[in-house]
Amino acid sequence: MSASRLLRIGTRSSPMALAQVERVRRMLAERRPEMTVEVVPLTTSGDRWQGSLAELGGKGAFTKEVDQALLDGRADLAVHCVKDVPGDRPAPAGTVFAAYLARDDVRDCLVHPGGARIEDLPPGTRIGTSAVRRIAQLALHFPQLTAVPIRGNANSRLAKLDAGEYDALLLAVSGLQRIDQPDRITHPIDIDTFVPAVGSGTLVLQCRQDDTAALELAESLADPRTGRETEAERTMLHILQGSCHSPIGGYARTEPDGRISLRARVISLDGKTVLDAHEWATDPVVLGTSVAASLLRQGAREILT
Repeated sequence: MSASRLLRIGTRSSPMALAQVERVRRMLAERRPEMTVEVVPLTTSGDRWQGSLAELGGKGAFTKEVDQALLDGRADLAVHCVKDVPGDRPAPAGTVFAAYLARDDVRDCLVHPGGARIEDLPPGTRIGTSAVRRIAQLALHFPQLTAVPIRGNANSRLAKLDAGEYDALLLAVSGLQRIDQPDRITHPIDIDTFVPAVGSGTLVLQCRQDDTAALELAESLADPRTGRETEAERTMLHILQGSCHSPIGGYARTEPDGRISLRARVISLDGKTVLDAHEWATDPVVLGTSVAASLLRQGAREILT
């Protein structure tokens, strides 16, 4: 860290990312009121690019610049949405994911100007989304609806909806809550219909692995339960070599008996081939590995490649 009383947090410069940093700042203020937090906002290649994320190398487009700020010493800590962190490779050398914060709502939701539920939308309704996981599950359950590509942060997507460019949107419940727009949520979709993205609703704190002061601060905010659940999900994603253009869903949760359950889905973009796996274990790595193996035995590799 740059000084004993100063912590510099690197982040994307979007309204949602800045709101997430503010959450971390408040948590730190409760534990270390003498500390000053300085925000280091960064515009990532994923924010600048309006085409397909696959052309930029996938989800790393939203983290590369923040990673570099850590490695260069311009930031001491980074805050990421776990679902923006690449699942097909580890944290950049020299950095570590030090803490997962307590998880928020994992569900996807429909945003519709007229307040409709997704099952009540008429055929041909234009749904703004670019997430292949959402596109595939939309094709599975609501093939009469039309997925239309959309890019930009949540605020800009809402503005495009209000301008009439789309009839409705699919967004994350947690994202709308973080930008103080929960009133835009028309219909939270249950997780059996839309299996969430790996890491949905979870923030992770990243720092340099040799920065013991930042590590200690990050670990003081960690939620162990969320950490175990996320480890199970990301183990599964890593084995499947999932990326931003992989139609994979996965959601782990801790059961009353202490075991972790992991529900996962791989689905073709046309919604015609659906592979599901649901298992329980006490060890998150064992669980993630077992679920990934089950999906691979069912033919996941053919869908993902």
